[in-house]
Amino acid sequence: RAHHPGLPAVTVALTGAGTLDALRTALVAELARHGFLPEVRLTDYGSYVFELGDADSSLHTEPADVTVCVLDHTTVFDEVPLPFTAEDVADALRRKLALWRALATGFTARASGTLVLNTLPLPRNQQAQLLDLPSRAKLGAEWRRANAELLGLSYAQETPGLVVLDVDPLLGDPLELADPRFDAYAGAHLSDAFLASYARELGHLVRAVTGRAKKVLAVDLDETLWGGVLGDDGVEGIEVAHGRRGEAFHRFQGVVRQLQSQGVLLAAVTKNDRETVLAALRDHPDLRVREEDFVRVLAGWQPKPDSLRTLAAGLNLGGDSVVFADDNPAECAAVTAELPETTVVPLDGDPALHVTRLLADGWFTATAVTSEDRVRTRRYREEAARADFLSAAGSAREFLAGLGVTVRLAPATAAQIPRLAQLTLRTNQFNLTTERLSAEEVRARATGPGTGVLALTSGDRFGDNGVVGAVFLRAEGRVLHLDNMLLSCRVFARGIEQACLAAVLERARAAGYAEVRGRYRPTAKNAKVAGLYPHHGFDPLPGDGDGQEEPGAAEFAHRLDRLPEVPGHLVLDAAEDLVPAGDEPAAPADATALTT
Repeated sequence: RAHHPGLPAVTVALTGAGTLDALRTALVAELARHGFLPEVRLTDYGSYVFELGDADSSLHTEPADVTVCVLDHTTVFDEVPLPFTAEDVADALRRKLALWRALATGFTARASGTLVLNTLPLPRNQQAQLLDLPSRAKLGAEWRRANAELLGLSYAQETPGLVVLDVDPLLGDPLELADPRFDAYAGAHLSDAFLASYARELGHLVRAVTGRAKKVLAVDLDETLWGGVLGDDGVEGIEVAHGRRGEAFHRFQGVVRQLQSQGVLLAAVTKNDRETVLAALRDHPDLRVREEDFVRVLAGWQPKPDSLRTLAAGLNLGGDSVVFADDNPAECAAVTAELPETTVVPLDGDPALHVTRLLADGWFTATAVTSEDRVRTRRYREEAARADFLSAAGSAREFLAGLGVTVRLAPATAAQIPRLAQLTLRTNQFNLTTERLSAEEVRARATGPGTGVLALTSGDRFGDNGVVGAVFLRAEGRVLHLDNMLLSCRVFARGIEQACLAAVLERARAAGYAEVRGRYRPTAKNAKVAGLYPHHGFDPLPGDGDGQEEPGAAEFAHRLDRLPEVPGHLVLDAAEDLVPAGDEPAAPADATALTT
């Protein structure tokens, strides 16, 4: 498998009923454009039933991170009699849906990674072979019903590990679904242009399932969120909703607000007087985004790259989490030159195209939107209030003592599973191994024998932080493995990690474990937790000498003798059943209450 120290590797396997070389070429380019080191494999022509259904196939023996099965109309019409009726097609669709459901269920149960199917595009040439309009209508209805059932496999989570890509929106672009010459002579049932669009959507999907969705949308204001120049035109003079241009800006505001409502952190980065900006956000009657929708408003005369650095630092996020949208080519060029890790979306020209340009690359596409996402802006605004409280405090000790931190550590509930999976995808800094997990994988670890997943929730005087961390445990005889521990950047430096380790170690000792082991795997972003285990009484373990250790990776063990204390400034509520039962438990010690 290809390796590069600065690029994440991803393996994608392509299978289907037709020739997919054009998709492979386009997908390699898309994944490279998104910063991946891609390996894209093709199975044999027309072999998708065998590949997905047989446990000895290459898709099973050489599993990929993402497996894509491209479905097209021929998979249905090849089994329709000649001549055919709309009811014949409906019968074939029912048979195929049963087959695809069985293949998807079996494959996702046996294989790791994500399986991608797609809805079926209906070529005009197929429908046009039915001459009467009622038959065409029936065919269209049955075809759409089948696509709705396919999509239902994905959104209803009937088959964990499956994503169904809706290709109908791709057909809204000016492209041909198929070239009849390549269809007839080369078995290429879908056109190169369609497959290029398909590859673009797959690029967005791969970024989402590997935890690289963007988190912040930083928007300029003048000629971006509204028309005109606020400093010259005043609050009453900017184009917000009325007139030809105003309607275009109004539509863009609605899209920005829609993204924000689903967990995207919205920030304003503008060269304007701050008080005038706040007046516009608070008082303009037609504006669709308000001050409370923004996690930060950075208004002033400093260079925009500096403002974006301030924004990322204040949110405790990397610059690669930010998408910057601006109409000014010079500002876009400056950000690209000084902050190459930050994604820039140029919005120059016609404001009617702002929405298309912002959404074209699916920067914020996510595997799921959780209840935590819908209140994310509020949580970050509460964090700003904490920062003000820290500034007013005489010391860090005084700040923590007055903050009133509460922590709850308990086995994950079913409702918390999507959020915990999201944390494995989005958390980079306090993530000891950066192992990315789907909701299905988290659920399996939470409910499987000898494994456990703990959810960490916290709050303080300023509000409830919700689920901010996770601990993944695995029993092996009298050794309890701490497979991973992760914590949201919003709650750093509050002693929460020490409280959690203290609880896990205490419960492990009470359950009769001899030691707890934890592993650290370094990445480009998690250096701040390299010393977590030694700092809390863990001793380094020697490598096994097989030469397979990753550079910088280390394993540590705690003998459960001198346990860390719960910090005195917080209140910890730790459940009694934190750790899974071991295979060879010793006589348990008396459990110590950890509610402090």
